[in-house]
Amino acid sequence: MTSVRRSNSSGPGTRAASPADDSTLSARDRRVAGLLFSTAGVSILMGCITAEALYPGAFSTHTNTLSHLGAGEPPDSVVVQPSAAIFDGTMLATGTLILVGAWLVLHALRRTAVTVSVGLLGLGILGVGFFPLTHPAPHTVFALLAFYAGGFAMILSARIAPPPFRQLWTTLGGVALAAITLGVFALSWAPVAAVGEGGIERWNAYLVVLWLVAFGTHLMTGADRPRDDHR
Repeated sequence: MTSVRRSNSSGPGTRAASPADDSTLSARDRRVAGLLFSTAGVSILMGCITAEALYPGAFSTHTNTLSHLGAGEPPDSVVVQPSAAIFDGTMLATGTLILVGAWLVLHALRRTAVTVSVGLLGLGILGVGFFPLTHPAPHTVFALLAFYAGGFAMILSARIAPPPFRQLWTTLGGVALAAITLGVFALSWAPVAAVGEGGIERWNAYLVVLWLVAFGTHLMTGADRPRDDHR
C-alpha cells in the first residue's frame, strides 16, 4: 500500500499563524499606540501654548481655563480666532489619535481597564473639540470625562509599568484626580482660590498630557510589563 502523508498546511502558499506572528503583531500595535499617545500629548501641549500666544486679548492662566481658548463662558460665548480654531482642531485631532491608540493597546496588551480608561480620555477630548463652550452642557460633560478618565488612566497604566514608573504614575494620577475634584467642589477654598480656576484645572490637564508622552514612550520601547500583575 502507498501511504499518504498529510501536510500541516491547508494548501499551497498558506501557513497557519504562529505564536511568533502574534508576538510581532502585538509589538507593532504597541509601538504604534505609543507613537500616537506621545504625538497626542505633545500636540495638546503645543496647541494650547500656541492658542494662548495668539489669543487677541487678555488671557490669564489664573482665571481662564483651557476651554476659554475655544469660546467664552455663556451667555457671552464669544469665539475668538485664531485661538478657537487652533484649540478645537487640536482637541479633535488628538482625541482621535488617543482613541485609535486605545484600540491598538487592547490588541497588544489585552488590558481592558487600561484600554477603557484611555479610550474614555480620548472620547472626552474629542467631545471637547466638537462641543466648545458655546454648547455648555455637553462641553462640561466631555471635559469632566477627560479630566477624570485621564487621572484614572494614569493610575491603571501604572499597573503594567515597572518601577519607578509604577510609583510615579500612581502618585501623579492621584494628584490629577484630587486637583480636578477640588476645582469642581472646592473652588472657593483659599488654597484653590489662590491658584484660580484656570490654575487648578491645569494641575490636572498638564499632568495627563505629560503622562501621555511618558506612557507612549514606554510603549514604544517595548519594555516588559511586570510579571507579578496579571489582572
